Amino acid sequence: MRVTKRRAETRGRLLEAAFRVFAAKGYGQARIDDVCAEAGYTRGAFYSNFGTLDELFFALYDERAAIIAAQVTDALTADRAAPIEPSIHAVIARTAATLLLDRDWLLVKTDFLLHAARHPEVATRLAEHRTQLRTAIESRLRGVQGRLALPPGVADVPAAAHAVVAAYDGVTVQLLLDGDMPAARAWLTQLLTALLVR
Repeated sequence: MRVTKRRAETRGRLLEAAFRVFAAKGYGQARIDDVCAEAGYTRGAFYSNFGTLDELFFALYDERAAIIAAQVTDALTADRAAPIEPSIHAVIARTAATLLLDRDWLLVKTDFLLHAARHPEVATRLAEHRTQLRTAIESRLRGVQGRLALPPGVADVPAAAHAVVAAYDGVTVQLLLDGDMPAARAWLTQLLTALLVR
């Protein structure tokens, strides 16, 4: 049990260190030695937990995706016990507030997207991970489906989930350029409203 706990702590510290290194240097410029130095570990500690930097990134991505899914769930269910059911506009506003991640993570994710675009096998894995996130959003949308009045151009919940991810991707690109989080949240709220409310 002690070894398992120590291994989990080592893995956690490597993930935290990788996030800092990726954000500071860019995924394409980061090296395993950089992550090890930041975490205070040897390469042996790295290889006992991850085979490659790509594998470490996917662990980081899954960790962040789980946080997003939990935040979105909270946003969609926060008022469930309230006497009056929240409006879909309130649900969209809360969801927009939680879907936006910190700028450093957006930089890391965008760097890795460019890396994946040049390596088909990595792109395939990234597409699978993005599908899992989209499926999680789809599941959340089904939870409020009775209150959604999808416009004619959005045929069903899977299409709505695709639209949500596309809107999110577009808004986060703008956020990376201007760093204006309040404006990005406002734009995402407007886009989601246009996409999901007739």
